Amino acid sequence: MNGNILEYITEQYHSLTRSGKKLADYIFTNTSTTQYLSISSLAENSGVSEASITRFCHNLGLSGYNDFKLALAKSDYVTDLGDPSNSPETITAEDTMSSVFQKLHDSNVLSLNETLELLDEGNVAKAVDLLSDADRVYCFGQGGSMVMAMEAWARFSTATSRFIHIADSHMQAMNIALATSRDVILFFSYSGSTKDMEDIMNIAKNRHIPMILVTHFPKSRAAEFADVILLCGYNESPLQSGSVAAKVGQLFLIECLFYEFCKRNPELYAAARSASAEAITQKLL
Repeated sequence: MNGNILEYITEQYHSLTRSGKKLADYIFTNTSTTQYLSISSLAENSGVSEASITRFCHNLGLSGYNDFKLALAKSDYVTDLGDPSNSPETITAEDTMSSVFQKLHDSNVLSLNETLELLDEGNVAKAVDLLSDADRVYCFGQGGSMVMAMEAWARFSTATSRFIHIADSHMQAMNIALATSRDVILFFSYSGSTKDMEDIMNIAKNRHIPMILVTHFPKSRAAEFADVILLCGYNESPLQSGSVAAKVGQLFLIECLFYEFCKRNPELYAAARSASAEAITQKLL
């Protein structure tokens, strides 16, 4: 669809259904915040069903809700560097080098602070229970979240060989098809709404494999499958996909899981970390 999505909704407003008008009213009133919401959150906030939102998007000539969020982000004021302008941490081409550094620092600190506020000790304890008892822990993600899955695997690999990282979604599905209920999936998905993720989670559910989900959206599609949900902070616009600030909160969660995991058997994991450190030392000049 070409042009401003808000203008197009305004043009089509009188031909919308009752639920469509209700949704449009909410979007007009909450334009800046809507682009950060999952479809479940928007449905709850606006008082319409997820199916109504999907139909609304299709009637606008869009492929789906994610396409709508991107169009909405583009319709809002965007800086000359392509980011939304509704945040004090937004960077523009007019910023000095020092102000860029300060804004990036502020974004990362904000992500850490929000993630800390969202931390639920009970859920962390449940996640560590699953990780500690598992025969194998599969660290999964797609796109930018695949990088976070690799970070988790790399971190835990300093203490145990039970963590496995697989990047390719086909290989992920194949391995989960052969996994057992004694295994665990540690899944990273900021949005909690990707097709590959849902395919793998369906297989895991049928095989009764416990799943730990790291996400920003507690009511996302992935959350319906997860046994434990860990929330990361920072509102990332569709135009900021892959931002470091969003990853910082997830890295913090990985560290929290890692140290709680090591506390379960400190002598064993201290010895393992020492052995892995000595092995790497031989690689240094």
